[in-house]
Amino acid sequence: MGAFILARKNDIFTASQASQKTSSPVEGVMRQDPMKEFGWEVPYELAPLPSRGLVYAKNDTLHGKESISIKAMTAKEEDILLSRAFSKAGTTVTELLRSCITDHDVDVSHLLSGDRQSILVAIRITGYGSSYDAEVVCPSCVNRVKNQFDLSSLTLRPLEIEPKISGINEFEFTLPVSKKRVIFKFLTGRDEEELNTLTERRRKLLGDAAENPVTTKLSHQIISIEGITDKNKINTFVSNMPAGDSRALRSYIEKNEPGIDMNVQMTCPSCSAESEVGLPIGPSFFWPRA
Repeated sequence: MGAFILARKNDIFTASQASQKTSSPVEGVMRQDPMKEFGWEVPYELAPLPSRGLVYAKNDTLHGKESISIKAMTAKEEDILLSRAFSKAGTTVTELLRSCITDHDVDVSHLLSGDRQSILVAIRITGYGSSYDAEVVCPSCVNRVKNQFDLSSLTLRPLEIEPKISGINEFEFTLPVSKKRVIFKFLTGRDEEELNTLTERRRKLLGDAAENPVTTKLSHQIISIEGITDKNKINTFVSNMPAGDSRALRSYIEKNEPGIDMNVQMTCPSCSAESEVGLPIGPSFFWPRA
């Protein structure tokens, strides 16, 4: 594990380079910076990929890659964040990623959720810096307090288990109680969107009775059980699997899922207690106060 670090492709707000052609983030291609005559160029960074590219197909541009090139946030991306159409469709994050990732061959909906999270943190840092003011609940005094956090100090959780087959998002786990062999995947951006849509649809139809976060998520993550891939049969097994199996599988997935550890250390300004809190990603994440 290591701290979240952006590798800079060029200095932000460097006017001296704007008078010359600069290398595109896509290797071997030259581009003319459209901001040249203003004496400014949009900076590019390398955002880390916690998956290390191990889950992407061998013909995928991200296969085996540990980082991805992004451009810094500009006013164009602020337009995306303010778009009512994207907000209503639930595609704001996807459109923001698509706008900032320089390689247009990358299908952002197929990115692992942990990779998307890492890229989003990187995009936010390029736009507004690593300082993030957020309101959290102190575990000691239970007061809601405002604190300042450093996004660059977040810890990366790289993928450390090998997929069954290189380049395929499939991993194996044997359930400790039933001894059944399970093949599961880590969720992608598209999976998360489908899961959120399904949950919202059930909530509208069934109200509180629709709340079944454990089984719903597991059903999306499990690909097969003892070679059985039928979704209806998998759903039935998940609903009736021993609690020990459910907990063990969920713990294994959570422990090994690549991404960023959003838990940070904080000294409470109210009671002075030091504790670990989960860093919230709220509206102010992309709209910090001036």
